[in-house]
Amino acid sequence: MNIDSKLELTYKVKSKDLAKALSDEPRDDFPEVFATSRMVALMELVAARLMKPDLSEGELSVGVDVNVTHMAATPNGEEVKAVAIYTGMEGHLFRFDVELHDKGGKVGVGTHTRAIVKTERLVQGAINRVSKP
Repeated sequence: MNIDSKLELTYKVKSKDLAKALSDEPRDDFPEVFATSRMVALMELVAARLMKPDLSEGELSVGVDVNVTHMAATPNGEEVKAVAIYTGMEGHLFRFDVELHDKGGKVGVGTHTRAIVKTERLVQGAINRVSKP
């Protein structure tokens, strides 16, 4: 992957993506707008897809760090566009600038880092970590 490689992903906001959908307790009062957690998920997804050509058999990329600002609300049913731009390596981590836009303009910005890991090792390590007495 070359520095400044870029990928865009368009997504239509659904009811399950709203901040209101994040809680199962009636006393939580979140708005019916695109949740920050879903914005972060889309930013991670677009960066992961940009990395796909660099993966070998049995590997995947995992998110390591996300630092974002959610600047504006997006209502249900609107399309958003997530953008990832590869900015280079930071040690063994792949670094990205990420953005989210809707038809009103820029909604979120930030940075994101990802690492390449062996899928089997990651899964087994997670199992071993929670299986300790």
